[in-house]
Amino acid sequence: MAEVGAHLTAAPAGGDRPSVFEAVAQDSLMSAVKPALQHLVKVLAESNPGRYGFLWRWFDEIYVLLDLLLQQHYLANCSASFSENFYSLKRIPMGNGKQQPLATAGLPKRQHWKSLLLLVLVPYLKGKLEKLVSSLREEDEYSIHPPSSSWKRFYRAFLAAYPFVNMTWEGWFLIQQLCYILGKAEHHSPMLRLAGVRLVRLTPEDIQALERKWAETTSNQTHSFTSRVQLALRKALGGIAFSLSTGLSVSVFFLQFLDWWYSSENQETIKSLTALPTPPPPVHLDHEASSALLPKLKTVCPLCRKIRVNATALATSGFVFCYRCIYGYVKTHQRCPVTGYATELQHLVKLYSPES
Repeated sequence: MAEVGAHLTAAPAGGDRPSVFEAVAQDSLMSAVKPALQHLVKVLAESNPGRYGFLWRWFDEIYVLLDLLLQQHYLANCSASFSENFYSLKRIPMGNGKQQPLATAGLPKRQHWKSLLLLVLVPYLKGKLEKLVSSLREEDEYSIHPPSSSWKRFYRAFLAAYPFVNMTWEGWFLIQQLCYILGKAEHHSPMLRLAGVRLVRLTPEDIQALERKWAETTSNQTHSFTSRVQLALRKALGGIAFSLSTGLSVSVFFLQFLDWWYSSENQETIKSLTALPTPPPPVHLDHEASSALLPKLKTVCPLCRKIRVNATALATSGFVFCYRCIYGYVKTHQRCPVTGYATELQHLVKLYSPES
């Protein structure tokens, strides 16, 4: 009983329920970080495709792995996600009445793993689904399937149904937030309900316990090599998490600005304001490799080595290929076969000669 009492603290009579502004702000914090990192990786990949191209191709998987480590660290040590801890919030299991576990006690295993999966896996799958829908829409415009094929009918039906599914998903979150504002629900997000937890503010006892835990971790000295390695890893992860938390308090506005600046809704405005003349040929292109790849006859496709059929140029590099050749290559590799520039299907430009 003494150990249980050491992990519990009396909940305040009122004021432990976070406002809807705090709840929504912590939700939007991580959604501002990912676009900024994605743009940084894209710039690196375009500047040096050979060295950083894999970061762009596997960005979603690398990001979800880092996000998994970060959220695991905060859930285990602070009973909250990274963004929730940033706004001085914590998660407690549903059904707790007047007693709340301290933030350092962690969540029960069931709620812990549910929270981790819903924090990391659901955004990852949602992002992948949105990319799939975007690629299917591009294929619908540039598809080489016959109009009457069963596959084309299937994904056209999927594209027609997706807006309604997405509207239902967003409406579910909106209704939950409205119920939270009106005091009819304990959760502002359905994800918290599915995880079996609710958000409350950190108490002074929580803050003191977190400070004591951090001090004990940094002052603990062990002699075992394995223990030292584990302690060093925990310190490194904790230092990275602390640096992120401290840095975001200064740069959150800048991240929000980047999120708006590189949003799809703002791209047309950006293009009209930053229109530039045609860039020079890529300076990092290996001339020996390119001379071996590029045919001597300008009417020959560099991929199939035959006379081009349905000549199609890449807007990212300017080289011309057969439509079928370059469509399949870009769909598989997401880059130009000659320069290595990151390329998408929308960068394919059909060329029309006077003879055609």
